[in-house]
Amino acid sequence: MAHSYVSSVFHIVFSTKHRMQLIRPDNQSRLWNYLAGIARNHGMRVLAVGGTENHVHILMVLPSDMALSDAVRILKTNSSRWVRETDHFFAWQEGYGAFSVSPSLLTRVKRYITNQPAHHRAHSFEQELLTMLQAANISFNPNRVFT
Repeated sequence: MAHSYVSSVFHIVFSTKHRMQLIRPDNQSRLWNYLAGIARNHGMRVLAVGGTENHVHILMVLPSDMALSDAVRILKTNSSRWVRETDHFFAWQEGYGAFSVSPSLLTRVKRYITNQPAHHRAHSFEQELLTMLQAANISFNPNRVFT
């Protein structure tokens, strides 16, 4: 085959340090846009960004030559640097969740990310992440997920 064809679509989730309520509602849309800009500047294509005061969800397409871990590092490093210009105590938690997304489910995942505030009126971030890990058949120790 003369060319490479790759579909690397991921739903990425990461939280603030200790899942503290550090992302003020009045700053969320600015942060979501900033994350999308970081991604765009590094060749990633963002399809949706959303979250709440203690975590963010990003649906994005990675370039074929970029490792997932590099993409997340770029997003977290640059966004935390930007937020710390006005909030010196801001930090992201170590680690992240990343789930591959089938093209047939993109609309559903976009809607899920857009509706995060409503979703979290009934479910905590902790419940949400554990459900996502279980649905993806990812092995984990429930006592160590949030440490």
